[in-house]
Amino acid sequence: MTARDLSAFTLAGYDKGRSKAVQALWFAVMNTVFSAWFCPARLRVAILRAFGATIGEGVLIRHRVRVLWPWKLTVGDRTWIGEGAWLLNLEPVTIGADVCVSQEALLCTGSHDHRTVDFRYRNAPITVEDGAWVAARAIVLAGVTVGRHAVVGAGTVLSKDLPELTLHTADGTRTLKEPQQ
Repeated sequence: MTARDLSAFTLAGYDKGRSKAVQALWFAVMNTVFSAWFCPARLRVAILRAFGATIGEGVLIRHRVRVLWPWKLTVGDRTWIGEGAWLLNLEPVTIGADVCVSQEALLCTGSHDHRTVDFRYRNAPITVEDGAWVAARAIVLAGVTVGRHAVVGAGTVLSKDLPELTLHTADGTRTLKEPQQ
């Protein structure tokens, strides 16, 4: 195996999607107003929309939520994003309707290719389909789709697609029943 040379790393193939000025403005707003406890949830939604996110109706975003790039975020109607959740979206994150992303969950679209000397990016989008639940402190990794009404259990790491109506826990996966009306 060839030794890793991090000095050879570049941003090749990664497009942040906005100018450095817009990126800086977003970081300033995110770190002073957006994530603050005193910022109303409706204002958080308005701020994300102002920075290019597509956000549905009735969305609740709690305080201390971090979003790397709002312009790479789509959220469906009536979705909840819990306190301290981190949407590390170097690539698009698409969250469906009636989804719950619980406290301190991490959706991470970024990764590196450990097989290359320059440790280049190996990023991929994440999709969380309608009715899914990403429980507290769960981690969803790059390139993964969480199926309709699936559950990513608290504290687990999901590195491959989770079919609809499936529960993923530290003990494995099992099929769920259709939600009751």
